Amino acid sequence: MTGPLFNERDERQIRARGMTPEQVSGQIDAIKRGFPHAELDRPCTLGDGIVAVDESEISRLSDRWDDVAGTGRAMKFVPASGAASRMFKLLQSVLNRQREIRVEDVARRAKAGDREEEAFLQFLRGVRKFAFFEDLRSVMARDGIDADKRISEGEYGEILEYLLTPKGLDAANLPKGLIPFHVYPDGSRTPFEEHLVEAVRTVRDNNGRARLHATGSPDHEEVIRDHLDAVRTRYEHGGTRFDLEVSVQMPQTDTIALDLEDRPFRDEEDRLLFRPGGHGALLENLNRLDGDVVIVKNIDNVVPDRLKDPTVTYKKVLGGYLVTLQGEIFRHVRTLLEGTPDAGEMERTLTFAVERLGIQPPRGSNERSGEALRIFLLSQLNRPLRVCGMVKNEGEPGGGPFWMRHKGGGVSRQIVESSQVDMDSEEQRAIWNASTHFNPVDLVCGLRDYRGRPFDLHEFRDPESGFVSIKSKGGRELKALELPGLWNGAMAWWLTVFVEVPIVTFNPVKTVLDLLRKEHQPA
Repeated sequence: MTGPLFNERDERQIRARGMTPEQVSGQIDAIKRGFPHAELDRPCTLGDGIVAVDESEISRLSDRWDDVAGTGRAMKFVPASGAASRMFKLLQSVLNRQREIRVEDVARRAKAGDREEEAFLQFLRGVRKFAFFEDLRSVMARDGIDADKRISEGEYGEILEYLLTPKGLDAANLPKGLIPFHVYPDGSRTPFEEHLVEAVRTVRDNNGRARLHATGSPDHEEVIRDHLDAVRTRYEHGGTRFDLEVSVQMPQTDTIALDLEDRPFRDEEDRLLFRPGGHGALLENLNRLDGDVVIVKNIDNVVPDRLKDPTVTYKKVLGGYLVTLQGEIFRHVRTLLEGTPDAGEMERTLTFAVERLGIQPPRGSNERSGEALRIFLLSQLNRPLRVCGMVKNEGEPGGGPFWMRHKGGGVSRQIVESSQVDMDSEEQRAIWNASTHFNPVDLVCGLRDYRGRPFDLHEFRDPESGFVSIKSKGGRELKALELPGLWNGAMAWWLTVFVEVPIVTFNPVKTVLDLLRKEHQPA
């Protein structure tokens, strides 16, 4: 490529996003260069990277969390930027192919072995069981259409139109957090409402305040705020009052797209194309919180009230484990910084770092004492802390806990996604397949240091853990840069502890059919 990379119009566009041409040039270089694969050493397993909490400890850890939450230190952070389009992908595909949909035709194709039609038939047979069905029935009645009659006659074309498009509920274009998930005697609840109920039980302080921060896309920010304002009073009883915030992914965290020849991708108006950089961009939102200890949980991993007890209990267990461990870390840091630790105290601190935090001591026995060791231990211990719940792997797609090798030697505990691993390597593939646990995105994070000052979370991010994906825009393929994931590379250099939690605490809704699982249906 010859000549300047950006013209004056490009530079104005870049600066209007809060970025600099140098930053965007760096993104282009990263896309061209690509990213190294994660080097797995071995899976984290029980006793080797994953802690199993003894039953006798559950009550103590829960009480410890309640004490800390009561002081107002706790809040909840819910990544909710995703639209429901993926959730309704199957139904949208069917509607795009045909508007006249009869159940007997679907059943015939399903019987012939069409997998998509088999899944669609499951939707048709369970349509009245969805929490959004009452809203669907109402919006169709508004236009003089009897939804129940259409169903009894086996005609489903208008059912899908009114569910998915602006003609009715427009569900495929809503944030996933606004889709009714669960049915109750007094109506339905969205995932946002279920998170409000969880917040009351997990982060409410002694003054009744429950703090929750949700992220949304710029297109959905207003509708999310309106929804939270409309429903909050249903759950503000018993002295509870919510402190609710909504933020959007910052424009300066977007990434430039390239065409397949590594030139800046330009739209029909010859403008540069920027795309959201993935959930790793939410590190900026998390960094801007006035947060101390923060629960992080995805928008779609919620259950009805009848199943909430284990979820609440183990959220408190993770939180209690974090604040207990955090207290020990702070004590060691204070001694290293403000005291005069003798050889015995240094050895105890090193043992704590190795056994409790998985930190590897420096090489060479001559560095295991004195000032070099003190500096090393401070550099390792004075970091943000995360305690991550892990469930037994039952075949769910997604990342898991591994010991990861580093260029300079040594290993650390990391959450790794399959996209980070070289699956062409027999060794790496075997390590991946030997994993026993799965990452349900169930974290409690400590964001402040021993003096109560917030860490700058950007300092603990691994910029080399992003990846490049192939996307399309207007029928043209492009290269997209995905930033280091929020719980992957964005937290790579945090202190990390994995704790086993029961599978009953993990009930995500990735497709609309997941809502037909017994966990999301009334008892």
